[in-house]
Amino acid sequence: MKANRTIDPWDAHRAIEKGEGAVLVDVRTPVEYRALHAEGAVNIPLDAIGTDTLGSIGNGDAPVYLICRTGSRARMAFDKLTGAGSENVLVVEGGTEAWDEAQLLVVRGKKAVSLERQVRVSTGSIVLIGSFLAFFVHPWFWVVPAFIGSGLIFSGVTDTCGMGMVLARMPWNKVADTACTS
Repeated sequence: MKANRTIDPWDAHRAIEKGEGAVLVDVRTPVEYRALHAEGAVNIPLDAIGTDTLGSIGNGDAPVYLICRTGSRARMAFDKLTGAGSENVLVVEGGTEAWDEAQLLVVRGKKAVSLERQVRVSTGSIVLIGSFLAFFVHPWFWVVPAFIGSGLIFSGVTDTCGMGMVLARMPWNKVADTACTS
């Protein structure tokens, strides 16, 4: 795994304010972006991000600052882009939460349930239902919570989340205009 290059939210803000073509790209779902995002950020969801999408929004030589809620998805986008040859990509340390805590300008919109919270609710629900089914219907339903537990271990080891990737594509995580900008 490549070492991540990071930038402090204030340093990213100052670089963008200079007007030299630096771009702030929010890689969260459109619904999460709509709820809260750094002012001036362009929304390109993680599953849609690539060197071709970056080329359409900015100067090829200018830095691209990746931001998500806390930094995890931005690091995934960083790995994807640098693996494809992009060299001018940095991850904003601490994500939108750090940006907001630094009292930099943010745009607040319609509230949304974060993707991480959706994953926790879905995971808990599946484990609970599988456990009840194993206890009351048939013991073989123990496979359901075991499968979810295995997925959680895999997610923790690889720092990826299959359920999160599936939930990000659900209709409730989409908005009419998926190429949001502020």
